[in-house]
Amino acid sequence: MAEGMVGTSKRSIALGHFLLILGCVIVAFPIWYVTVASTHSIQTILNPPLPMLPGAEAAQNYGEAFSGSITRIGGVSVERLLLNSTVMALGIAVGKIIISMASAFAIVFFRFPLRMACFWLIFITLMLPVEVRIMPTYKVMVDLGLIDTYAGLILPLIASATATLLFRQFFMTIPNELLEAARVDGAGPWRFFKDILLPLSATNIAALFVILFIYGWTQYLWPLLVTNSNSMNTIVIALRKMISFADADTPWNLVMVTSVLAILPPVLVVVLMQRWFVKGLVETEK
Repeated sequence: MAEGMVGTSKRSIALGHFLLILGCVIVAFPIWYVTVASTHSIQTILNPPLPMLPGAEAAQNYGEAFSGSITRIGGVSVERLLLNSTVMALGIAVGKIIISMASAFAIVFFRFPLRMACFWLIFITLMLPVEVRIMPTYKVMVDLGLIDTYAGLILPLIASATATLLFRQFFMTIPNELLEAARVDGAGPWRFFKDILLPLSATNIAALFVILFIYGWTQYLWPLLVTNSNSMNTIVIALRKMISFADADTPWNLVMVTSVLAILPPVLVVVLMQRWFVKGLVETEK
């Protein structure tokens, strides 16, 4: 009986490893394909099958992308596109975290009239994503002169009811004894927030930052509407502009280069903050 259980366990482990490896291959193959294609000439890409090993055109392709010679996006360099996407993603992530923490702090630790009504008003905005309020939001940006600006890219997406709810739920787990001890020590609201809540919320902030950074990086509809100048396009918008209906008119080698560069920042954020991200999602005791 024991031998049968051990055998079954070994088969289960082997099956689990097989499925894990298969999943990794399925996920990683498109990334490998794009990376390899970015090192070949456009003639090689347009004549399948594509070689599965890197080619000799990598330096030329990446140099051309950074030189700003991509005519379909107005000669803007990929470096500028990466800067725009980074500023937008960082602004959205940091802004959402700051506003959400401040809102949750006020709702949980302060007593004022209509406190819960304010919370539910914030919560109701979950039913109003940017796609629903796109026209009035765009009109406000036009009236304020924020078209083709970083503020126009960031401000309409900077509030987050989800992050506010998550911080509120965490703040409600803070023991009252900790709050009373801070009061006895003479700590005001700002000191309590800075010295106690911020360190305790570090893993939550890290997990939310990863999610919100990727959310900001992958935005398509709003940047498409609020930017008219090619120099203010994000890298996601530029990728769409580079692709033509006719394969022959599309610089596929440069599209592949831009795709690789568009993938790298989110991947780096996830890899560098992986430990904090996992702790923020699964940690129950602070």
